[in-house]
Amino acid sequence: MTPTNAPSAAAPGTATPDAETILAFEHVSLGFDGKLILSDISFTLRRGETRILLGPAGCGKSLLLKLANGLYSPDSGSVRLFGQDLHSTPQDDLYRLRENTGMVFQEGALFDSLTVRENVAYRLREENRDEDFIEAKVREVLQFVEMEHAIDLLPSQISGGMRRRVAIARAIITQPSLLLYDSPTGGLDPITSMTIIELIVKERDVYGGTSLLVTHRLQDAFTLATHAFQPATQRMERIPNHGRAPNMKFLVLNNTQIVFDGEMEELVRSKDPFLQAFLA
Repeated sequence: MTPTNAPSAAAPGTATPDAETILAFEHVSLGFDGKLILSDISFTLRRGETRILLGPAGCGKSLLLKLANGLYSPDSGSVRLFGQDLHSTPQDDLYRLRENTGMVFQEGALFDSLTVRENVAYRLREENRDEDFIEAKVREVLQFVEMEHAIDLLPSQISGGMRRRVAIARAIITQPSLLLYDSPTGGLDPITSMTIIELIVKERDVYGGTSLLVTHRLQDAFTLATHAFQPATQRMERIPNHGRAPNMKFLVLNNTQIVFDGEMEELVRSKDPFLQAFLA
């Protein structure tokens, strides 16, 4: 599979943005019931880049993903997806933008009453695709996540780690230009978590995708930055000579604001007291 082209970059009558910018937050603030959750958030995600979003529990990381997918609108500022302001985009166009975004929810969020095949095929059936095409694509992505053997099983018949693999297959079946991962290893044991991280590295390195990934596990974040998928072995391996995966940056959110935006080396060497305590 190769990534599809993103939707047109700008609506008629607007300035043409940088075509390489997939997602842009511009001074975004959002609160509920008088409590500010996110304040003056600004960052960009460029084509082929992976952003790891870290921060304490309850600081608004998942909310930020929902803003990126147009599920919430900011109180102020703007969120631009493929160059279009999500807050001012008509509903039909917003749906089209979401079609080009894959979302892996916390704990997978599969449909309990549907088989693995039906869960993965769901978006293609919404598009009224030919059944032969759907079957071929479902098997292709299930092979990619090593879950084709479970194609006829229900979510209740497979393990939590397997459900996450199926959720990733469902997210990538339409070859989206942007993948959003919301704590993809949350609640999993360390060994199963590592298999999911390996799959995310595989997707990143084989397809060259663009992604924003929320995690509470520092080990997952640093593994993503220090490992690459090797086609020869079909496995994730540490990059030699202390190398780093290209096009990877870290964001750290705390107390409503982004307190760090940069490379892994900058993060681990930071003298900021909060960051030092967070990484300890």
